[in-house]
Amino acid sequence: MAVTLIYRLVSLKLDVLEKNKFTMSQEVIDKANKWLQSPIDQETKDEIAQLLSADDDTDLIDSFYKDLEFGTGGLRGMMGVGSNRINKYTIGMATQGLSNYLKANFAGDDIKVAIAHDSRNNSNFFAEVTAAVFSANGFKVFLFEELRPTPELSFAIRHLGCHSGVVVTASHNPKEYNGYKAYWNDGAQIIAPHDKNIVNEVGKIKGIEDVKFEANKDLIENIGKDVDEAYLSCIEKLSLSPDAIASQKDLKIVFSPIHGTGITLVPSILERLGFTNVHIVKEQSTPDGNFPTVVYPNPEEKEAMSIALNMASSMDADLVMATDPDADRVGIGVKNDKGEFQLLNGNQTGALLVYYLLEKWKANGKLTGKEYVVKTIVTTDLIEAIARAYHVNCYETLTGFKFIAALIKDLEGKEKFIGGGEESYGYLIGDDVRDKDAIASCAMIAEMTAFAKNEGVSLYELLLDIYTKYGLYKEDLVSITKKGKSGAEEISQMMVDLRANPPSELGGSEVIRLIDYQSGEEVDLQSKEKKSVNFPKSNVLQFITADGSKVSARPSGTEPKIKFYFGTRANLSDRSDFEKEWEGLDKKIAQIIKDLNL
Repeated sequence: MAVTLIYRLVSLKLDVLEKNKFTMSQEVIDKANKWLQSPIDQETKDEIAQLLSADDDTDLIDSFYKDLEFGTGGLRGMMGVGSNRINKYTIGMATQGLSNYLKANFAGDDIKVAIAHDSRNNSNFFAEVTAAVFSANGFKVFLFEELRPTPELSFAIRHLGCHSGVVVTASHNPKEYNGYKAYWNDGAQIIAPHDKNIVNEVGKIKGIEDVKFEANKDLIENIGKDVDEAYLSCIEKLSLSPDAIASQKDLKIVFSPIHGTGITLVPSILERLGFTNVHIVKEQSTPDGNFPTVVYPNPEEKEAMSIALNMASSMDADLVMATDPDADRVGIGVKNDKGEFQLLNGNQTGALLVYYLLEKWKANGKLTGKEYVVKTIVTTDLIEAIARAYHVNCYETLTGFKFIAALIKDLEGKEKFIGGGEESYGYLIGDDVRDKDAIASCAMIAEMTAFAKNEGVSLYELLLDIYTKYGLYKEDLVSITKKGKSGAEEISQMMVDLRANPPSELGGSEVIRLIDYQSGEEVDLQSKEKKSVNFPKSNVLQFITADGSKVSARPSGTEPKIKFYFGTRANLSDRSDFEKEWEGLDKKIAQIIKDLNL
């Protein structure tokens, strides 16, 4: 379509708006017009013209009313044309801003970057665009030739000596979304001060014409099998119970990649470890960005794992595992004491992993007093209780795996990282990767199941034994969304009110401590004594009661949403008392929620 015709369509659109007595923001029209005049491809111009000529203005406004924000973790949004969508040009502008920052930070170096992508629609194309821009800026680019898990990208950055890296993924978002996560030279997602500095640098890109899109193909090298081999070899070395695997090699395992990248490496690592009875969920085995068998490709959702659970039940399997599209998180299902399959939550799986790691490190004579595990401030305190029993340090970080990675980097050469994770189904074993790793986690979960079976218990029974030994911990989450500007203001006021008037009692127990991660203070509400909290500033509040219950309030930094995390505990003297005690903790959490008027 010729530019003159496009301008006529703009005029036509304005006429329609005037006739309908509807005033669209001039900024939207101006931004769409600016894109039309920029050096974009004809197909994109045609799509913008269609938006401008449509009777319904919704899509045009959504596509151009703002610029897609490059946040501290990168980009994430719906795919489509326009400044507020994931497309070739917004990806290009983000990459150009990152390139400019890398040049400023590594002046004089021959800069190297690694790029991977998941199974989402257009992910391969966006990865190629990213490679083109990096190479046009003179960088050596290592581009995975096919889809690969996010943790392998983290591994590749360190393995290949890269200065940065990018993975094209929107994790477990619906099929309409895609995204772009940026990594630093330690293989971890970017943190301060680089995060905000990169955001500022991306903000300096004023238009598409500022982006170098012409690839230097001589600087782009395809990678794949060699990095796979190095990565899988590192995971193999993490194994702690080869004898248990040999004894239980026919353990029945059902695995689903939920149409994502897990299919590339999970079956391979299980085979390399010695498991011979692994069954892949056929309906979800093919990478497909449309995720045809699920509503959300999220292993936290029972619906996403229903096919795998039905398959496991029909064959009386020992373990069910499913990874999200970029294979950095894993959900599992186990048989309970009634022989029925049930899903474990992220806290339960994390506690099992930490227990198994510490038990085997101790049995193998590997604990020297300089080892540690890590969890986030909203992850179960059961992990800390287990670590304390093994005389192993348990460190806490803010929510987000980038903070766990930063701690690992700070403690390099001083203490040895064993493992850790967060309640949202992300775990890390060993420090070859610096992000949550579902490939290594699947390997260790399968080995842990073999270990338990070798000891004469199921994974579910092992969890109950952990509860009887270290305490029964139960967690829950309430997420509240308040839409629009007024919603964001309401959430902000909720935090103001909680700080000004903290609850005196929750769930029938007195609130004795308040931790404010924004002010960096912990207050004893009885003595009024204060002490500093050594964490980065974050808008999070925690209330701790006399009976050990904990409530954390944490607003989202990117959307009008606030999450309340609840943690409670009780003693469990015998497995047979589990259901009764569990129900009691359920009631306590329900009372806490009522006390907070949620």
